[in-house]
Amino acid sequence: MSEKKETVVVLGASDKTERYSNQAQRLLSEYGHEVIPVHPALKKIEGLVVVPNLAAISNDTKIDTLTLYVSAAISANLSAPIIQLHPGRVIFNPGTENPELMQSLLAEGIPCEEACTLVLLRTGQF
Repeated sequence: MSEKKETVVVLGASDKTERYSNQAQRLLSEYGHEVIPVHPALKKIEGLVVVPNLAAISNDTKIDTLTLYVSAAISANLSAPIIQLHPGRVIFNPGTENPELMQSLLAEGIPCEEACTLVLLRTGQF
């Protein structure tokens, strides 16, 4: 288990327990991380307040990790809001790969990796 607790944004959060984003949210919480779920329509997931979009997250909030659970078609227009948050890193989970977005984030000094949040957590690499 990770020693350092992080603030983690789950972009593409879901209230459906079979979804990987929901599993990641629960495992992140179980490991003691502060989770900020993002979904345009949901109000609460697993007891956590959901924000409708990245712009709804206060600029005063230090985001350690932004983990993506949305398709490249959805994330294509999110470069500016992600850069505005300036997370410590962005994880592109399997199926969310977006080389253009990754390049624009890297150009702004935001570290990115293609990895699985669930695997990172379970193997102590988060």
